[in-house]
Amino acid sequence: MEEFMLPCLNKQLFGIDCLGCGAQRAFVLVFKGEFIAAFKMFPAIYPILLLLFFLIINLFFKFKGDWYVKAGLIIISATTIVAAYFYKMSFLIN
Repeated sequence: MEEFMLPCLNKQLFGIDCLGCGAQRAFVLVFKGEFIAAFKMFPAIYPILLLLFFLIINLFFKFKGDWYVKAGLIIISATTIVAAYFYKMSFLIN
């Protein structure tokens, strides 16, 4: 699985990580059972996996208010991605 990972074009062209750098490796780490390492690699992996799990369940089971859950999980995922990126880049600048 690791040999089929896509390289980060942003990192190759500019030498700077993008917002999604580490997501593929974190996904592989989750499937290997290395949960803490996956979180350290890409902290937004768990909100994203929760969102994907909810979307799959929601395909089969519809319920009232599911839009609010989806929107909340998207906001949590996006906020985690941006916060982790700024945290990672703060070490690059200093």
